[in-house]
Amino acid sequence: MGIASESPAKFLKNLRAARPYYRDFFLPAGVFLLLMIVFSVISFAQFLFILFLLIFTIIYILSRLGEKRLKDTGVISDLIYNIRNNKYQSADEIKLPPELIEIEGEIKTLFLRTQNDIENLKKLEQIRTEFLGNVSHELRTPIFAIQGYLETLLSGAINDRNVNRSFLVKANIHTQNLNNLLNDLIDISMIESGQMRLSFRYFPLAEFLENLVSEYQMGAQKKNLNLVLKEIRPNLQVFGDQTRIRQAIGNLIQNAIKYTEKGEVEIYVSEENKLCRIFVKDTGIGIPEKDLTRVFERFYRVDKDRSRAVGGTGLGLAIVKHIVEAHGSKVIVESKWGGGSTFSFTLKK
Repeated sequence: MGIASESPAKFLKNLRAARPYYRDFFLPAGVFLLLMIVFSVISFAQFLFILFLLIFTIIYILSRLGEKRLKDTGVISDLIYNIRNNKYQSADEIKLPPELIEIEGEIKTLFLRTQNDIENLKKLEQIRTEFLGNVSHELRTPIFAIQGYLETLLSGAINDRNVNRSFLVKANIHTQNLNNLLNDLIDISMIESGQMRLSFRYFPLAEFLENLVSEYQMGAQKKNLNLVLKEIRPNLQVFGDQTRIRQAIGNLIQNAIKYTEKGEVEIYVSEENKLCRIFVKDTGIGIPEKDLTRVFERFYRVDKDRSRAVGGTGLGLAIVKHIVEAHGSKVIVESKWGGGSTFSFTLKK
């Protein structure tokens, strides 16, 4: 197709599209002609003829380049439009001409990343919706219980010595459960938003665990359970945030005591090269195999009714998981239904 066969508007449009190439063509041509004049290689008439021929050739080439550029940008623009309007189901549907194969690869990578981001956003939205629903339900349970006891007392039961103290004790228990839930929600919020700051330092593990176990000894004794701490090398030091590790192991011990009716809860340590693994083992009800992968989810309970009866918030193991992962480790759980559970994680020595 020649210049004469094109409409003036299309021809000018092609030239405008070729503007990035002007300097690459006109500058060398101008230098070439200037050198020929300076060294008197050609006459003035020859110069004019060559100049006309050169300009015509350059304009023609630029017109073709502009046309090609408009075609390529049009194809890419259509592709982006289709991606933006979700017209592709997979990256294999994205096709560009062979000369744009590198751009095709980059667009496919961007498409896959965008698809992955969209999927993650959908999952986060689902998690957020479930989380809000769970929080509403968990808050409603103790609030309604407290409200019921107080209304009963205000209706006249406060003067009945047979029930007034019992109702107040039960209302107080639900108040404590509500406070525990709110504290756990604050912890989860801080951890997941990155606002929880950890202070890493070495501390003596034996003394640390002895103090921690003594805090829960009374709770174990109330259920006639043995809370046992096996011997630990006296000078063993571990690296971590002592406050948060106390919270994590404390949650594991509390869970072990809650879900163990007879036997014992045992805390022990094994050393693995540069790591130290801490175990919390119980002889409790255990966890079914199908639930092992979900026990660290927020508000997930193996036995929902029993969990609420013993005052669990459903956030304890989720908090343990986050704290341990912040220390570069992972919580491992070994359990079977009716056969007890063992939770463990490592810290650097």
